[in-house]
Amino acid sequence: MNYPIRNIRLRRRSATEKRKRKPIPKIIIPSFFTLMNLFCGFISIILVSEGNLIFGAWLIVFAAMFDGMDGFMARLTNSSSEFGIELDSISDVVSFGVAPAFLLYTFVMHEMAIIGIILTSLIPVCGAIRLARFNVQTKEIRYDIYQGLPIPVQAVMMAAFFLTFHKRLEFFEPLNQGIISVLIPTLLILSFLMVSTIPFDKMPKFDRESFQTNRSRFILFFIYFVVILLFQDIGLILVFTFYIAKGLVFGLRVFWQTGRFQQQP
Repeated sequence: MNYPIRNIRLRRRSATEKRKRKPIPKIIIPSFFTLMNLFCGFISIILVSEGNLIFGAWLIVFAAMFDGMDGFMARLTNSSSEFGIELDSISDVVSFGVAPAFLLYTFVMHEMAIIGIILTSLIPVCGAIRLARFNVQTKEIRYDIYQGLPIPVQAVMMAAFFLTFHKRLEFFEPLNQGIISVLIPTLLILSFLMVSTIPFDKMPKFDRESFQTNRSRFILFFIYFVVILLFQDIGLILVFTFYIAKGLVFGLRVFWQTGRFQQQP
């Protein structure tokens, strides 16, 4: 009987096949969240084009959540890579550049014809410039702050602006041009902040050492989360308005002391 020999051969073959099987690359995990970010941005554009502006705006917010998760998962799995950085930037241009610009143009900026097109195009243009600058400066920048306003913050701010005020248009009636007179300065300021070098807070890493050295920042970001959870669209505007104001105050203080907005590492 040769059954034992046959079983040994089968076991050896099985062991050899297992050795040949390559493990799933860890980069797939953060890349999945990055692609979900891109998917949300794409679907947002489709929904807005079909007249469903509210769901389109919320999908921009969901895209920002996935964008935050991909960075967290990359650090958690130690799978950061140049591929991931480039894929993230491409996704961000769609979800946080093109999608919010198209939302605002469809909402009200189309009333200004070519001027509306030019103004809303500042969002993807300035966002792309900021992302390109980030990519070429990855090895030189500080990792505790953002240099310039992050493009997801701008996008969520614009989406929250729409979600909050599209049902309160009568509030803007006393103004000469209604909501446009508020939207244009907001759009211009956010576009400028993206390409500026003003420092803005970055969420610290989730580990014991980081918590001990950045306890106040963890508490502040937790307060942000609670406010957004309680007040939703209005909470988003309140949180990001405070976040931007805090960055401006800090940047002006650094500029006053050093003559530049960006502190050296």
